[in-house]
Amino acid sequence: MHAVLDVVVDAYSHAADKVRAALTKLEDCVFSTSRVDHTEQIYSLKREVREFRDAVQPLVPVLQSLLTGPEADGHAHPPKVLPYFRDVADHLNRTDTEVRTLDQLLNSVLDAQQARVGTWQNDDMRRISAWAAIFAIPTMVAGVYGMNFEHMPELRWSFGYPLALALMAMASGLLYRAFRRNGWL
Repeated sequence: MHAVLDVVVDAYSHAADKVRAALTKLEDCVFSTSRVDHTEQIYSLKREVREFRDAVQPLVPVLQSLLTGPEADGHAHPPKVLPYFRDVADHLNRTDTEVRTLDQLLNSVLDAQQARVGTWQNDDMRRISAWAAIFAIPTMVAGVYGMNFEHMPELRWSFGYPLALALMAMASGLLYRAFRRNGWL
């Protein structure tokens, strides 16, 4: 019985190492400079860890009962096999702890990914707002001149139209330069 449990627990330990490697790779991707959303991969790995945890945790009390209680037929284990069961129980406890740690790390990676996505969205909104402000100036000037009032002094002036265009270009250029300097564009 010890040999079977040892093989199963060792397989769980190797599986935990593979999940740890996948998590490390995923962490590197999340914290890279690329703007790729890894949320789906994180949830997929979380699902694997949850299934893994569901497989590991039921064995912990079983091994504890093998160490402390009698077998089903009422006889206790011979004292010479107890160290082997303790060894398996120790490996299982380490694997159980590793699985719990992996789950917590995945939660942290997911939080970091969501924070990065939020930052990307904020950057995009900042750029959109900057461009909207740049285009608002010419729209406002064109709106004023498009009202068709009779008594606008600039209408009869020969430089009125070029002045309006120059005003639009200058104001838009100044806004563009200011947004560019502040990192919004």
